[in-house]
Amino acid sequence: MPDKKALNTLKPVITYIASGGTIAMERGEVASGPVPSIGGEDLLSQVSGLNLNISVEVKNFSNIPSAHLTPGDWISLYRHITAALARDEVSGVIVSHGTDTMEETGFFLDLTLNSSKPVILFGAQRSACEPDTDGPDNLLDALLVAASGEARHKGVMIVMNHQICGARDVSKTHTTDIDSFQCGERGVLGAVNGGQVQFNCEPYGRRHLPLISGQLSRVDIIPVYAGVDDLMIRAAMEAGAGGIVIQALGAGNVNASLLKAITEAIWAGITIVIASRVPRGSVKPIYGYPGGGQTLAQAGAIFANNLSPQKARVLLMLALQVKSHQHNIGHFFQPVL
Repeated sequence: MPDKKALNTLKPVITYIASGGTIAMERGEVASGPVPSIGGEDLLSQVSGLNLNISVEVKNFSNIPSAHLTPGDWISLYRHITAALARDEVSGVIVSHGTDTMEETGFFLDLTLNSSKPVILFGAQRSACEPDTDGPDNLLDALLVAASGEARHKGVMIVMNHQICGARDVSKTHTTDIDSFQCGERGVLGAVNGGQVQFNCEPYGRRHLPLISGQLSRVDIIPVYAGVDDLMIRAAMEAGAGGIVIQALGAGNVNASLLKAITEAIWAGITIVIASRVPRGSVKPIYGYPGGGQTLAQAGAIFANNLSPQKARVLLMLALQVKSHQHNIGHFFQPVL
């Protein structure tokens, strides 16, 4: 009879990278609320009935809330995932992650990774110390999706509450509900029902921007609201920002004071991208009043299509790497059909 090791080589190998977040939190002895304390092996042991025909290897990357993650952590995580995907025996990678910034990490990885193998991010809205925690179910679903042959060539996906979402379109829409992660107007890519993975469509608008250096330019997000002045734009300029994302109003509008500061920033060589605080729809240069979208476009600002401000920031940070190569950064924000 073949030995157990030989049998295991016939199973899909999934690399599980644990990075912390609510899914890994329990109440500590000192802190009054849940804190990260559980490793990937412990999380895996909580999945009931885990008798799948999958071989899982666990790598503990970090154990922190995702609010503490930095762009440097994205790069380090990218390198760990790239190393795993390069191994022939690995069929896919899953990453447990805090939900607060999961959509940013997922989009960064989707832009930078270049592999046909699936990468799945998942987490939990309810900590491990709650009796109805959603972590184990999401972990099981992530494993099933990563091991599915249909998941290949779909890039980075987020699997939460039995739904499969593409990294570009997904967003966290509720602070605590387990169905918080939604895929916007284009809907989910698929779902996991009764242990069965079913895809309904392909991801939309995917791009690849290679990671060129080990450090990304500073990019700030400036919110726009009634009566806002140019203080935050000036501060970002003084802090050495290579780019600024304006979380504009409506279809991409600001007031006259911000238009003046934005124009000066562009003259100073800072790339300005216009996104919107409105969760649905695209930004467009429609209005001609001072600060309206047409005047921003005339000043040289780039419009972020339908990307959220936080995702526009991720894309701009990567696009600024190739600015010195005379690439048109605006091209990266155009729709991909």
